[in-house]
Amino acid sequence: MSTGPSTPDAPGTGPGRRPGLRERQKMRTRNAIREAALHLIAEHGYAKTTVEQIAEAAGVSHMTFFRYFPTKEQVVVGGEHFEAEARAIVESMPRGLGHFDLIRRLFTELDRLTADDPWVGNPLRMQLIRSEPLLQKTFHVEVERTMAGMRQLLADYLGRDADDFALGVFLDAVAGVTFRLAAQAEESSTQPQIETTLRAIDLLEQGLPLD
Repeated sequence: MSTGPSTPDAPGTGPGRRPGLRERQKMRTRNAIREAALHLIAEHGYAKTTVEQIAEAAGVSHMTFFRYFPTKEQVVVGGEHFEAEARAIVESMPRGLGHFDLIRRLFTELDRLTADDPWVGNPLRMQLIRSEPLLQKTFHVEVERTMAGMRQLLADYLGRDADDFALGVFLDAVAGVTFRLAAQAEESSTQPQIETTLRAIDLLEQGLPLD
């Protein structure tokens, strides 16, 4: 059983490739919109902040805003790239991994990709999500959608049906402990550590021994 990261991809290939100029520009625009939204909403409140105000503060048109985010709440909540990144990682993996090794390698790669992303775990963003009912509702819908996508992704790799009962229990167990560790890290104003997550997954695989 291995808990280490997968072998790095060659430069320019696989999920770990370096983004091109166009991708970097899109990332800068997306981040500018997000940062403008956070500051305006924190200052004026969610309801009183308009898309036009966010776009102006970010230096883009409101049409550009909608090319990046379909709704105002998605600019705060959105995890629109998570599934694409997860799929690219899984598709790059060798065939034949068991479900525990698969999830460990997936989490390790996702952690590497998001290590320098200030948006992940942004305390102001999470505070807004907790305090605004519409953002909280949208966040829960996004989590459910992401979980359904993850279930289909793992089912495709493992050659099982997406509604397989055992697969669902496995993912619910992994999600439960992952969300709990993330909540604990948030309460202590720290980032969840991948080592702790991998240790928890190891315990699940071992049958949750208490010694």
